[in-house]
Amino acid sequence: MQTKYMSLDEFTIQQLRMVPGGTGELSRLLRDIGLASKRINVEVNKAGLQDILGDMGVKNVQGEEVKKLDDFANNQLIYVLKNGMSCAGICSEEEENIQIFDDELSNKSKYVVLFDPLDGSSNIDTNISIGTIFSIFRRVTELGKPCTIEDFLQPGSQQIAAGYIVYGSSTMLVYATRLGVNGFTLDPPIGEYCLSHPDIQCPADGKIFSVNGGYYRQYDQGVQKYIDLLQNKTKADGGPLTQRFTGSMVADLHRTLIKGGIFMYPLTTDNPKGKLRLMYECNPFGYITEMAGGKAESGSGKILDIHPTSLHQRTPIFIGSKNMVEECLSYVSS
Repeated sequence: MQTKYMSLDEFTIQQLRMVPGGTGELSRLLRDIGLASKRINVEVNKAGLQDILGDMGVKNVQGEEVKKLDDFANNQLIYVLKNGMSCAGICSEEEENIQIFDDELSNKSKYVVLFDPLDGSSNIDTNISIGTIFSIFRRVTELGKPCTIEDFLQPGSQQIAAGYIVYGSSTMLVYATRLGVNGFTLDPPIGEYCLSHPDIQCPADGKIFSVNGGYYRQYDQGVQKYIDLLQNKTKADGGPLTQRFTGSMVADLHRTLIKGGIFMYPLTTDNPKGKLRLMYECNPFGYITEMAGGKAESGSGKILDIHPTSLHQRTPIFIGSKNMVEECLSYVSS
């Protein structure tokens, strides 16, 4: 028996019909990101056979060693978005400043894109799942003119869409709009993303928590108490729970979104403002999770309500199942 799967293109066209006055520009933008991810996926899958494992020998704007696959993924996304029809400019975690696509067609585009080209890249050499994260904003500056930094420095609540691609046992693209969250699995024989996880909903509770226990002594007392609570829950109070942490936000939050649970990356004494990037990691995952019925908090307010002041701003984050995040906040909120 053959099953008809809806492709990403078919799905976005179907959703376009539900939006009065839709132009299809967002659909084309998602298709372009999907194309770049297919090219990245090919290189990820054969990385061990080619000279694209290891470090470039340079550091990015974050002060981190740039992996060869980081550089490849970054260049692919920039190339595809620049040569498409639906992006006025980009901002990458790997780049210090925004890139403005200053040509007649791009200046008429309504959207800008921010992305982490290869999240979890420290895991590349050990073959652990990694991914791409992206965030799409509608421009606030005048169409027909080059975009500016104002178009990028918007709170996460203003995102039009956000998503990620996880390069794992299968390759999946998950994206969210205000119409919902849907997941597409890459079918290698036909080279298309096909709808496999329609209308994803994050369970209100879960049995898994993700936190880097190695930093336990650097966490605030409230965070320590909450971790102790999770580690000592019994069946009578909703436990026991399992702790899992890969060091790849895409992998951990994909699991959290599908199965429920909580992901925490609190501030530490070494990183008093938090470590994860607001614009490239926390905003997109905050949007995806909340559109799926979950919750994303910084400990002092909603992630999506933060008004960014710089492109590479960092923040603590507590994200996942609604009930678990609310329980967490009773311990960590300031």
